[in-house]
Amino acid sequence: MKLSVESLDFLARLIETPSPSGYEDSAAALWEKEARTFTADVHRDAHGNTDAVIHPGGRPRIMLSGHYDEIGFLVTHIDDEGFVWFAPIGGWDPQIAQGQRVRIRARKGMVPGVIGKCPVHLMKEEARKQVTKIEEMWVDIGAKNRKAAEKLVEIGDPMVLDYGLQRLDGRVLAGRAFDNRAGAFIVLEAARRLAAGSPKAEIHAVATVQEEIGLRGARTAAFGVDPQFAIAVDVTFATDHPSMGDSVRQEGQVKLGGGAVVTRGPNIHPRLFDLVVETARQRKIKHQVIAAARPTGTDANVIQINRAGVATALVSLPNRYMHSPCELIDERDLEACIELVAETARRIGPDTDWRPF
Repeated sequence: MKLSVESLDFLARLIETPSPSGYEDSAAALWEKEARTFTADVHRDAHGNTDAVIHPGGRPRIMLSGHYDEIGFLVTHIDDEGFVWFAPIGGWDPQIAQGQRVRIRARKGMVPGVIGKCPVHLMKEEARKQVTKIEEMWVDIGAKNRKAAEKLVEIGDPMVLDYGLQRLDGRVLAGRAFDNRAGAFIVLEAARRLAAGSPKAEIHAVATVQEEIGLRGARTAAFGVDPQFAIAVDVTFATDHPSMGDSVRQEGQVKLGGGAVVTRGPNIHPRLFDLVVETARQRKIKHQVIAAARPTGTDANVIQINRAGVATALVSLPNRYMHSPCELIDERDLEACIELVAETARRIGPDTDWRPF
């Protein structure tokens, strides 16, 4: 089913909302408002996770999880000359940070700035061969001194790179924070479709916080929901571009436009994996399978070991250039993920066995 213009507009607004880990309130407000268009049962916990419930009282409980935080930076110091120093939130490649425009989310609104460093012309020859560390960069907001800068920004203000959503050729989209606003978008759209149908289970579509700093929101959300089944939704590495090389042998063959990615391995419940793949085949949903020999580093990791254990699956969206301002995804893969998550959840009922063997 092709995404509506309204849904794509919501995705664009979600992507363009600065909300790094620990500062997800702006993304949370957008996500909650959209969820309330199809269910009145929406609430946020003390950690910041937002839960939209479909068919309350159904059995069993299913948690659909996608995190809506992103990597970013945090203001740590303002020097006498008015330059703003910062620390990373989440995993950054320092080569990407230098020379970028940023938006600082201050109390009075967005403050623009640029990330500065020593010009290459003035660097010693040996320094030119090395990557500039993040702690050697600063943000220039044009302030003439500390007093002027402190009128605009404060210690602890978050910032993100200044990139929005852009459509490339065909149905390919470029933008910041598809990791993992796209996952939060997918679980919301899957819940929307389930709300229009008649699921047997009680569905909890949960947008989680602080994944980028240790899977923290999924841990607290899963404890609160106490699901028997869960489908985590995240992005995964598309391995169809030149830089991957031999990584395909470890990461698997994943193509942009190749459909939803279903993970198999010890982090994944074997019967739920079989149900996801069977659903994809029967519904003719385009999909790809990869293997993960260890915990996946996604919400699935902590949800699986919540309380006495949760039957957990992982459905992922192919993503090129992850943790950069120009992540690429394909609309067709978004649609495949939404349909696969919704249809799998629809098939789970009171008699579905969650024992692994």
